Amino acid sequence: MHPFRYERAQTVQGALESIGKEKNAAFLAGGTSQIDLMKEDVHRPTALIDIKRVPLSVIMALPDGGLRLGANASNTDVAYNEQVQKRYTGLAEAILAGASPQIRNMASTAGNLLQRTRCPYFRDTAMACNKREPGSGCSAREGINRVHAVLGANEKCVATHPSDMCVALAALDATVQVQKPGGGTRSIRFKDFHRLPGDEPQKDTVLEPGELITSVDLPAFTGRSHYLKVRERASYAYALVSVAVAMEMDGDAIKSARIVLGSVAHKP
Repeated sequence: MHPFRYERAQTVQGALESIGKEKNAAFLAGGTSQIDLMKEDVHRPTALIDIKRVPLSVIMALPDGGLRLGANASNTDVAYNEQVQKRYTGLAEAILAGASPQIRNMASTAGNLLQRTRCPYFRDTAMACNKREPGSGCSAREGINRVHAVLGANEKCVATHPSDMCVALAALDATVQVQKPGGGTRSIRFKDFHRLPGDEPQKDTVLEPGELITSVDLPAFTGRSHYLKVRERASYAYALVSVAVAMEMDGDAIKSARIVLGSVAHKP
């Protein structure tokens, strides 16, 4: 692990000011994935801005009938929230299908959105990887690629996005709320938040440098949702393939339906 500076932020504004001091600084929340990547020498921030004490953990009802998930709300708190279990069942199922209770207690909502691929070539610094080192090539294309993308890949990257939670959020048509470093906010529809590899496979999302996720907003939803996952063992395993569905009915007719696949592409 490379040396880095550590700073603890107390407010959103303080976090944004701190992240702007260094080009290679990164936010730290639960750290369940980021610290592993630092130990493996894949992620090399010069500074970590700890945002765990920034007040972004509240799960609250929205005026339009939706539900706001604070960026720092733990996966456990979201999964067992009464409104999530009652109205957004597929989201609770997706979260509880991933990781372990201990990890879910630490992992944050925003961190789940930003986790990096589980591609073994990305995590092995001896291998060529355009996502880790742009322009170095993609060892996975001609290597062991059983767990890699079958949709949306190209010659530069065949990695998949590993999150269970994100598949359900996409099916529920969530919105990501972001605070900009220069002031102002923006809302990003979840289906547009993650990127396909394109010419810049090192970029997983459409976030700009220094932007901070403040919440994930779920729309008012009166239908039903469900999440299914195929994996190599019954627990603590990433998906080989997963699917989330959110459906609203009008009598015997389907009023609206969204079906999202996971672990088959660079994004849900």
